[in-house]
Amino acid sequence: MLGILKRPIVVTVKINLSLVALTVAGLVSRLWKLSYPRAVVFDEVYYGQFISLYMKRTFFLDGSGPPFGHMLLAFGGYLGGFDGNFVWNRIGAEYSQNVPVWSLRFLPAVAGALCIPLAYQIVLELHFSHCAAFGAALLILFENSLVTQSRLMLLESILIFFNLLAVLSYLKFSNSRKHSSFSTTWWFWLILTGVACSCAVGVKYMGLFTYMLLLTIAAVHTWHLIGDQTISNVSLLCHLLARGVALVIIPVILYLSFFYVHLVLLNRSGPHDQIMSSAFQASLEGGLARITQGQPLEVAYGSQITLRNVLSKPMPCWLHSHKNTYPIRYENGRGSSHQQQVTCYPFKDVNNWWIVKDPGTHKLVVNSPPQPVRHGDIVQLVHGITTRLLNTHDVAAPLSPHSQEISCYIDYNISMPAQNLWRVDILNRESDTDVWKTILSEVRFVHVNTSAILKLSGASLPDWGYRQLEIIGEKLSRGYHQSMAWNVEEHRYGKSQEQKERELELHLPTQIDISKNLSFMARFSELQWKMLTLKGENTEHKYSSSPLEWITLDTNIAYWLHPTTSAQIHLLGNPLTWSSANVATLTYMLLFLWYLVRRRRNICDIPEDSWKLWVLAGSVCWGGWAVNYLPFFMMEKTLFLYHYLPALTFQIILLPIVLQHVSDHICRSGLQRSTFSSLIVVWFSSVNLVFHTFSPLTYGEQPLSASELKALRWKESWDILIRKR
Repeated sequence: MLGILKRPIVVTVKINLSLVALTVAGLVSRLWKLSYPRAVVFDEVYYGQFISLYMKRTFFLDGSGPPFGHMLLAFGGYLGGFDGNFVWNRIGAEYSQNVPVWSLRFLPAVAGALCIPLAYQIVLELHFSHCAAFGAALLILFENSLVTQSRLMLLESILIFFNLLAVLSYLKFSNSRKHSSFSTTWWFWLILTGVACSCAVGVKYMGLFTYMLLLTIAAVHTWHLIGDQTISNVSLLCHLLARGVALVIIPVILYLSFFYVHLVLLNRSGPHDQIMSSAFQASLEGGLARITQGQPLEVAYGSQITLRNVLSKPMPCWLHSHKNTYPIRYENGRGSSHQQQVTCYPFKDVNNWWIVKDPGTHKLVVNSPPQPVRHGDIVQLVHGITTRLLNTHDVAAPLSPHSQEISCYIDYNISMPAQNLWRVDILNRESDTDVWKTILSEVRFVHVNTSAILKLSGASLPDWGYRQLEIIGEKLSRGYHQSMAWNVEEHRYGKSQEQKERELELHLPTQIDISKNLSFMARFSELQWKMLTLKGENTEHKYSSSPLEWITLDTNIAYWLHPTTSAQIHLLGNPLTWSSANVATLTYMLLFLWYLVRRRRNICDIPEDSWKLWVLAGSVCWGGWAVNYLPFFMMEKTLFLYHYLPALTFQIILLPIVLQHVSDHICRSGLQRSTFSSLIVVWFSSVNLVFHTFSPLTYGEQPLSASELKALRWKESWDILIRKR
C-alpha cells in the first residue's frame, strides 16, 4: 500500500480542442437569444398543442409520427415549469408569461448544436483528414436553414442529431471490431447504434430511412465477415447474434417503450378519443370510461346496448333509428319499402339503444341468471324507443342500389313479411363458443334469410335522412372489412318489461363493476395502426413545395414576421452551400461510376485502400442523401422545405470528402494542389460571408428596409415579406 504513495498518481487526458471549439461555436449559434421571438413561430403552433396536452396528461393522436419527439419537447416544457395553459391557435401570437419559451426551444437547439461535432467525428471515422472533418463541421455551423430549424420548438434538428449519432456509432463500432471484437467499447458503440436508430424512428418516421441504410451497410459488412476464414464458427455465430440483438431487438424494445411511456403519461380522455375504439376509450380516465364504468361484461338476451361501427370513418357513429320512414319514392324514381329508417348517427343519443332479444320468447329483460349470447347464436335487435325490430329484405338501399335496405319493420299488412333474424359472428373470437363481450368483442351481424351483412356504407343520406350515414345489407361480401364490424359500447341489463319504464331505464347507469382494461400491446397495436392510417387534410399550403424545388433552393418558408417592424424569420438555406453540395453529389456519382467501369477493365486509378474508403464514404453520405430525399417523390402528402434537411446534412458532410478526394487524387502536381487549396479557402470564406448576409432572416432580430429585403431576394421564387406603406 505504501508503495503506491511513493509515486505520484498521473491522469492523462486527451482533449481535442478543435472538437471543443466547434461544440462551443455550435451552442452559441443555436442558443443565442433563444427566447426571441417571444411569439409562436410557424409549426410551433402545431407541436405546442401536443405539449399542452402532455402537461395535462390528456390523450391525443398525431398521425405525423411516433411520440418520442413530442415527449422530448414536452420534457423541455416540464423542466421550465410549463402548466400547459396556452391557446395554440395562431402563428405570431405572443406567448403569455407562463410559457417557458427558452426551455421549450432548448432541446432542439442543443440537438442542432451537437450535430456539428458529430459531423466532424463522422468524417474522421471515415478516415479522411482533419481539415475535411473541420470543413464539414463549419459547413453545418454556417448553414442558415439548420440554424433556423434548430432554434425553434421543432423536431427536425432532433431527428438529424439521432441520424448522425447512429451513423457515428456504427462507424466507431465498425472501426473498433478490427482490433477488439466483443470489448466494452465494441459493445457500447454497437448498442448505441441501435438505440440512436430507434430514437430517430421514434422522433419521426423519416428516421426509418437512415435506419434501413445502416442495416444495409451492416448486412454487407456481415456478409464479408461470414467469408472471413480466420473466424471460428462459434465466434461468427456470436457476431451474428450480437448484431441481431443490438440492431433489431433492442431498437424494437426501445420503440415500444416510447409508446408505453406515452400511454402511461396520457391517461385522461381527450379530443381524439372518438378516433379510437371503444375498448381504447374505456381504458382512459373520464370520457367513455366514466360512462361505461360498472357495465356488465357479457351481453345476454335482454341486454340494452349501443353498437358502434369499428371503422369510425368518415366519422365515429352508432347504429341508430328513429320514427321517420324511408320516402315512398326516391328522387331518382326508385321505390323504397317505406319502413322505419335505420342509420349510423355520429352523436350519443337515446335512439342509439337496442335490445338483444331471444327470438324464441317475447321477453325484453335479462333472465336471472343471465343467458349470455355466444358466437353463432341467432338474435333479434329491438330498437329501444320505438320497439321495432331490425330488418332487411330484397329492397335496394337508398344510396347503394346493389345492396339491401336496412330498416326497422313496420307491419303494413302487405305481402312483405318481417325478416328480422340475425346471426352473431364474433370476429376476434378465440373459440367458436366465445361469449359476446361488451367493448372487447368485434361482431358481425349476418342476416339469416339473405346472408346480407350489416354494414356502414359511409354515404350521407339526403335531408329526409337528416344527413346521417347510410346503413346497408352487403350481400356479396368480399372478406372482412371494419365497416362490417360492430362493438357494444354502452351496455346495461334490462329489467323492465313495460315500455315506459324501459325508456327511463335506458338513461340509468348500471352497478355491476367489471374491468375492461386493455393490455399494453393491444393499445399499442391500435394506436400505431391509427397513426399509420390516419390521413390528415392533404390541402395545398402557401409554402408547400415539391422535392425538385428543394435541391435548387427555389423555395423558402416565411416562419415569422414582427407585428410592427420588418424583422422576420425565414427557413432559407445558404445558397452557396446548397449549390456546392449538389455539385459534390453529382461529382461523387460520376467519379464512382468512372472508377467502377475502369476497375472492371482492371485499371485502378486510385489505391485499393482509397477505393474502399471512397465506397464507404459514398455508402454513408451519398446513400444518406439518397434515402432521405428520393422517397419524397413517392409520397402523397403536403411537403415543405424542412423535409429536405436530413438529406441536406448528409450532402454537406459529403462535400469536403469530395474536395479532399479531388485534391489527393485528381490534382496531380503540387501547383495544382496549392491552387485548389487556395480556391477552397476563398470558397469557405464566401460561405461564411453568405451566411452572415442572410443571418437577419435566420435570427430575425434586425429590422431591414425594403431595399435591403429586396437585395436578399436572390431568386424570384423566394417569398420575402415587404410591408406596404
